[in-house]
Amino acid sequence: MDLLRSLPLGLYLEQPITWLHRLDPRVKLAWLMTFLLAPILADVTWRLGLVVSLILLTLVGGIPARVWRRQLLWLLLVGSLILVITALMPDGMAVTYQPRRPLAAAVPATSYRYILWQFHAQVGQFPLQLQVSQRSLDLGIRLSTLLFTLLYSTHLFLLTTAPEEVTAGLENLMQPLKRFKLPVAEIALTLTLSLRFIPLVLEEVQNLSRSVRTRAINWRLVGIKGSIKLWLTLAVRLLENLLLRAEQVACAMHVRGFQEPGTYDNPWHHLRLQRRDWLALGGMGLFWLIRLGWLGVEHS
Repeated sequence: MDLLRSLPLGLYLEQPITWLHRLDPRVKLAWLMTFLLAPILADVTWRLGLVVSLILLTLVGGIPARVWRRQLLWLLLVGSLILVITALMPDGMAVTYQPRRPLAAAVPATSYRYILWQFHAQVGQFPLQLQVSQRSLDLGIRLSTLLFTLLYSTHLFLLTTAPEEVTAGLENLMQPLKRFKLPVAEIALTLTLSLRFIPLVLEEVQNLSRSVRTRAINWRLVGIKGSIKLWLTLAVRLLENLLLRAEQVACAMHVRGFQEPGTYDNPWHHLRLQRRDWLALGGMGLFWLIRLGWLGVEHS
């Protein structure tokens, strides 16, 4: 199993270059924050709309299906499981109470039902009761859509934005913080190294797992004590390899002039807003006007 392709993590896609890649990283950061903040106090319809928008953005973005198909299916599967489990769990509201309302005979009948589905069975001596209420279904949709929106929007952002572009965009947006003597350049450099180090960690884990698989170890003969000893040895080996990779990165940075804090520059990314960036910003402004104006607000 190739961890660099199977895990639902946002690793940068170098080829092909789509129109999402060409957008300014600051604009993509703004859109990412939009998707992260839009679900706050939003109703179910709006949250479902965000999920559909992300899927449509993936389809029209020109990203190959081999890249996003597995990650999207896994997130949809996890979201569906959360929806089913939450919908079947008790909603915390008791329906067998005496309401202070007129008798049922005095109230005209409506099509509203609080209990949408219920199932009763007897398993041995224990009764089994499952039901889906209006509140539990609403809560399940909220949790599943929120999880999908948070994970997939971040994944899509990292998939179409190089770590250097993320660094350049954040460093540009954090320039006002220099007045408070915050190390903006060091923070951006640390973020770049962290994003670049994730594939190295996955590669080392993948190499160790393949080496164990090729040896065809019989775990039954090894036993619990031997298995623990083997996994500890692998963990030590993984740590040694990661420290070696970190030392190689440090030597490469030293050769390229990264000697003291604040002495490096990022000259290969000159951020300048193009026409497509202004169109994306205009679409984001229209999005928030609709969001804060009259649609998508949860009513109590």
